[in-house]
Formats: sequence, structure tokens, C-alpha cells
Amino acid sequence: MSSAAGAEQPGRSTDGVSIGAVLRELHEDFPDLSQSKIRYLETEGLISPERRASGYRLFTRADIARLRFILTAQRDRFWPHKVIKDALDRLDRGLDVPGLTTPSEAAADEGTPVAAPPAEASPDQGASLGDLSAAALRRRRSIRLTPLELRERTGLDQGTYAQLKAFGLLRLDATGRHHADDLDVATAAAALSDYGLEARHLRLFRVAADREVGLTQQILEPLRRRHARTGRGADPADVEAELLAHSLALHVALVRAGLSQSR
Repeated sequence: MSSAAGAEQPGRSTDGVSIGAVLRELHEDFPDLSQSKIRYLETEGLISPERRASGYRLFTRADIARLRFILTAQRDRFWPHKVIKDALDRLDRGLDVPGLTTPSEAAADEGTPVAAPPAEASPDQGASLGDLSAAALRRRRSIRLTPLELRERTGLDQGTYAQLKAFGLLRLDATGRHHADDLDVATAAAALSDYGLEARHLRLFRVAADREVGLTQQILEPLRRRHARTGRGADPADVEAELLAHSLALHVALVRAGLSQSR
């Protein structure tokens, strides 16, 4: 191991381990790894460990797995930094990486188990459109898509996508990405467009949903505060999923009843 390994205190904290501890853990597989190499990968934007107030880097298990992925891709696949950065971006957003049999293949080959990102939906199916039970609604994927990727997966054209954004049905996060819920919204909007419904018509759903969100939050907020304070009571995430399922069932029943009465 490089003598630089001892430059930073190797002690462990509740949030992660120091760069020295990382070097010791990876030494057997990557004996040439040094602090300067890790710092270089950080300056290249490939890793981003947290910092203590004193400036020491803190590496979580996810950071170490990410570093192992990078080093393996360099050593075994001869990937340049740009290719590695693109692969990491896709993994971070829950997408598959072309050329890998599994999203964590490179790290897994080194003997370190790495959790694969949640499974993607097929291009014509959103996260929960096929199953609206509380159990299904409780599960959430951490997928993130660029606007182009969202349009390609759902078949939305640029104009319809822009209208859905303008009417508040699609919302970008702070990084300019769409999350799994937007994939569901776009999938449903694309299907409804086949019946002549445009974004301006779907705005009614946005308004109704915002009102339901406010009502649901009135129930959830006290539960969250109590659960955070005491750790007791029902899991707020479970209650949220149950409320969603019941709200959807009520919505469908009311619309169905209204259609039946109008025949």
C-alpha cells in the first residue's frame, strides 16, 4: 500500500470511513491505489465523498462500491473517464448500462456485493399503472430520466411534452431530471392522447390531485411527527400507500358511478 495511506486519520465515524481505511480495504485488489489517485477521481467528478468540518473525506459503503466499480472498469474494461462517468450517471438514475450483464457486474466480479438499482419499467408501462394496491404503491423506484429519455420511453412528442410541463403535470427536479412518478404521468397522458385528450384537458387531474395531496398531508404529518419522535405507531409510508390505494378506489368508483348514471 502507498505510504500516503496514513496521511489522514483512519478512524471510523458513524457516517463513513476515512481515505486511509478505504485504501486498506481495496489494497488487495488494487495495490497501486493511492490517496492522490482517489483525490484525482474526485476532481474528475467520478466520486464525491462527504467532508468532515476539519476537511477529512468520509466514504460510505456506497462510495467504496462506486470506487471499486470505477477502478475495475479502468483495469478490466479499459474504459476512459467519460465512459465511466456516463455509466455511473445511468446507474445513479436506475438505468441499465450497455455492456454490463447486470448493473453491478464490475463490482460484483471483485467479490463485493452491490445492490442493483431498482428494476426499470418497460417503455409502455409506468411504475405502478398495472397494480394500484397499497403494497405496489409502497414500492418506489429511484429512476431518473432526462426529458429526452422520458419522451423516448413514452412516445410523447416534443409539443405534448412541453404542454404537460406548462400545465404542471410534469415537473423537473433540481437536476433537470424526471422521477418515476413523471414516467407514470407521461405514460398515462400518452395513452389518453389517443382518445383526443390534450394536456389542457388533463390539467383538471392536476388540480384534483393537488387538493387530495393537501387532504392526505393533514393525516400524514401528525403521524410522521409522532413516529419520528417516538418510533411507535404505524409506519407513515405504509399509511401513505394505504391512503393512496383507498383514494384511487374511491376516485374510480365515483367516476364509474357517474358514467353509469349518465347512460
